[in-house]
Amino acid sequence: MADWEGLLRKRSDGRPRIMGILNTTPDSFHASSRVSTEEATAAGQVMINGGADWLDIGGESTRPGADSVTSEEEIARIIEPIRDLSQVSAVSVDTRKATVAREALASGAQMVNDVDGLRDPEMVELVLESRCAVCIMHMRGTPETMQHDTHYNDVIGEVASNLLGRADNLVEQGHPAKRILLDPGIGFGKDDAGNLALLTAVDELRGRHEYGVLWGTSRKSFIGRICGRPDTSDRLAGTLATAMMARELGVDVVRVHDVAEHA
Repeated sequence: MADWEGLLRKRSDGRPRIMGILNTTPDSFHASSRVSTEEATAAGQVMINGGADWLDIGGESTRPGADSVTSEEEIARIIEPIRDLSQVSAVSVDTRKATVAREALASGAQMVNDVDGLRDPEMVELVLESRCAVCIMHMRGTPETMQHDTHYNDVIGEVASNLLGRADNLVEQGHPAKRILLDPGIGFGKDDAGNLALLTAVDELRGRHEYGVLWGTSRKSFIGRICGRPDTSDRLAGTLATAMMARELGVDVVRVHDVAEHA
């Protein structure tokens, strides 16, 4: 995928790029998104045909309260589909482990989507060494603990400061700013008010280097609470509403379960 770098920013007509979520996990929060390693290549091809610009392939759930898996298990779940799908699409690996990210990049992935927000120095080193694209997400704590404390004195300011600090650090060490996306971590250690506030904060996240912005709102719990839809299967309409907001506000990439509907 020679032109993957251009897929990190919105289209010339203002439409966000679409990143399809491919979970090779048994426990991701939206049951319909779970596929086996053997099913993943075919599922990814359906997303490509439906209009995906990126495929985000992950082998460990990061839903609230999720248990971690070993690097070996995570690698076993994702490497074959990454090898296959990187031949026909831009591919991101959804992981917080540098060992997994290294294997994924060697197998054809162009981007690391790190829900830990580059807190691991080894992940920072890998990004700088490989010059890959990176999505830096904000999360307080871990998936196991992130909902224990959702209070912020200034959620926009604190999240933006954290993400911009990490991104600026990469740029100061020579990483291209155009290969960085920032994700405010909607639903990761925030309450509903914080999530909604962060959906207004696109400009605050761009910083002086004009970083790209990625939103991951698809079928999340805050949409269910606002719309009165407790089941993730009933949250497509609310998710599409946030996608329309994303276009209006200039978000560059939306990470979604339902590619064709968003396209």
